[in-house]
Amino acid sequence: MLKLIGACGCLALLPGTAWAQERAYCPDRPGIGTPACTTAPGRVSLEVGIGDWSVDSTADERQDVFVVGDALLRYGIADHAEVQLGWTMLGFARTRDHLTGAVDHRSGTGDVSVALRRNLVNPDGSGLSLAVMPYATLPVGREPFGDGDWSAGLKIPASYELSQAWSVVATTSFDAAVDEDGSGRHFVFDEVVGAQFKLSEAVSVTAEYEFTLDRDPASHHTENVGGLSLAWQPADDLQLDLGTNLALDHRARDAQVYLGVSRRF
Repeated sequence: MLKLIGACGCLALLPGTAWAQERAYCPDRPGIGTPACTTAPGRVSLEVGIGDWSVDSTADERQDVFVVGDALLRYGIADHAEVQLGWTMLGFARTRDHLTGAVDHRSGTGDVSVALRRNLVNPDGSGLSLAVMPYATLPVGREPFGDGDWSAGLKIPASYELSQAWSVVATTSFDAAVDEDGSGRHFVFDEVVGAQFKLSEAVSVTAEYEFTLDRDPASHHTENVGGLSLAWQPADDLQLDLGTNLALDHRARDAQVYLGVSRRF
């Protein structure tokens, strides 16, 4: 009986293993939006931001933030589904007051995020791919890397291959975000659209535009951001990336530059 159970177990695992090996690696990094593809069953993807620098300057102050180890762990639980766990390991912030010249330094960790991505069409990201992704953040970090309270939301990522080289991508998000004062939540709508071009089998470049409608009680406003990123996969289970995001209006963060690595196991 034990031998029979073991043999059946091996047979059940074989198709999943073969499919996992055949599915192309599709990391969340880089870029602003979220891909609709999911990790193959039983496979793990670890995606880490090696370095992330951003700057935001106003009439009163300038803030520089540097983050190391912005990690995302993804695990395929079914052919069309995966679970995710994210955490910002360490961040440094420098804020300079333009009027007094005073400089404030802070360091700390960020919040933890948990998510479930359920793909509805083509989990490998080919052709037309569509998914739904509910998520939540747990307030374990400290300002300016943590929000100070829990938040939740829903993302709807989609992609469509126009040809072997060109694809269009989009991510629609509805969020219950933490208020600026750290007490309560408010509605945020976010839309990301972009185009991806494959320079070769291993190299791709993505251009994106992001529009955000933020209904924070302290300041109702919109933000517009443009992004450009480059991804290189030197091996089937490895990707290196870099990118930059630039503000298209005065409300968005001025600039961001980042690079990272993704590895599938």
